[in-house]
Amino acid sequence: MAISQAMATSFKAEILQEGHQLDTDTIKIALFTSSASLGAGTTAYSTSNEVANGNGYATGGVTLANTTVATSGTTAYFDSDNPQWTSATFTANGALIYNSSNSNKAIAVLAFGADYSVSGGTFTIEFPAAGTSAIIRID
Repeated sequence: MAISQAMATSFKAEILQEGHQLDTDTIKIALFTSSASLGAGTTAYSTSNEVANGNGYATGGVTLANTTVATSGTTAYFDSDNPQWTSATFTANGALIYNSSNSNKAIAVLAFGADYSVSGGTFTIEFPAAGTSAIIRID
């Protein structure tokens, strides 16, 4: 199994059908182990091979805070604060950004490229700067 970084193919079609309101819907991010199989074909959030509940992690992940939808030049993008899990002890290999307001539909898969662990600390995913480098963008 593997986690491959990609914008979900289903998300691309859904945005053309007005299926997501990223600035008002509840957008979440969940963490997954190296046993997960996630990629462009992922259509929705599932608990399969998600980081275990407990030890600073709650199944379903966290809600992304201070979400923004904007443009920079010819690029449209989505951005939020960096998600964090505090007092955490776990290992994650990737993440899924999904729309919990819209049937938990997948938006994007993040592949960390390796296992990352935290032991009694804060686990943070640092998103790139908003604009043409944003984590979710359409160029």
